[in-house]
Amino acid sequence: MTSGQRLPASLTPLDAALAVLLQGLEPSAVIELPLREALGCVTAEPSPLRAFPPHDVAAVDGWPLRASDLVGASSYTPVPLMTSPVWVEAGDRVPSGCDCVIDADSVEEAGSIIQVLTEATPGQGVRRAGGHIPDGFVAASGSRFRSLDLLAARSAGLEKIRVRRPRLRIVNVPASNGDLTTAQLIAESARSVGTEVVYAEAASRDAASIAKALDATACDLLVISGGSGVGRADAAVLALAERGEVLAHGIALQPGRTSAIGRIGKTPVIALSGSADQALAAWWTLALPVLDRLSGRQPRGTTILPLARKLASSIGIADIALLGREDDRWVPLAVGDLPFATLVGAEAWLVVPDSSEGFAAGTPVGAYLLKD
Repeated sequence: MTSGQRLPASLTPLDAALAVLLQGLEPSAVIELPLREALGCVTAEPSPLRAFPPHDVAAVDGWPLRASDLVGASSYTPVPLMTSPVWVEAGDRVPSGCDCVIDADSVEEAGSIIQVLTEATPGQGVRRAGGHIPDGFVAASGSRFRSLDLLAARSAGLEKIRVRRPRLRIVNVPASNGDLTTAQLIAESARSVGTEVVYAEAASRDAASIAKALDATACDLLVISGGSGVGRADAAVLALAERGEVLAHGIALQPGRTSAIGRIGKTPVIALSGSADQALAAWWTLALPVLDRLSGRQPRGTTILPLARKLASSIGIADIALLGREDDRWVPLAVGDLPFATLVGAEAWLVVPDSSEGFAAGTPVGAYLLKD
């Protein structure tokens, strides 16, 4: 907050604002997407997968044999083979009648005589049918579709997957200097959590121009970037009031106090400050929970560690805190402020509730990770 900046006359508690946004909100429709387009989306109604591999395959390069034929084999008592084995590479199908794969050094060739110099156990060097994916395996619904999930789905022969992908419309209120940093940040953040983004630009900064861009008919969440300042006559808020309903303007959140929430019809609307740090705080605390509800995502988990030192906050406002990690402890880096250099180096963030003065050193706290 810059020196001399005015604040809204009253602030809505963060928890109350979020509860109003989520009230009556249902998950978006399930759609089917090609695997390549589903990365980052939340899975819904996953299909049972076929076994992979569908048959026994070699887990290593070597000679496929039957373990029972090799009992007693050693370098002192080699076991001769009646027929020549067929060399296999890792991933090749194991020939019928074989149940192990032994390495090259375990087989000795002396002219026409082939001898095995070691015993083996059934399954040695073999990946059994269904060893990677058992037949009928069903992935958990409500989780992000990751690159590892993509690997499993492709291996099992899937071409499409059912997901929920909320549609977000971002209306950017043009800054006087033409800066697009905040709108770009929100769009990129939304795409990273599996959201379809539709971008629109208001023709100018006046309320009428912004209102024309507020088309909520083709989206699940509408976000206005910029134009929600500290006054009660801010253009974005006036535009929202013209098209729908303003539920709160001024949230007890630092940074992010000048954010506003509302609805146009049944579509939730969040108006963010044009300042990137202010917008990011409201994005984390208001927009992400809405997208989680729309996508049917399982509750986000936090990482709980004790604080290395005291984390101080003010009663009456929810403060965003940035944390580093050292010796399995959270180290407070910034409270109520998101400097970009600190943000880039931070490991996690948390919200200090508006009812709390902070946490004493050693208190276990749960934080949301910023880095995978």
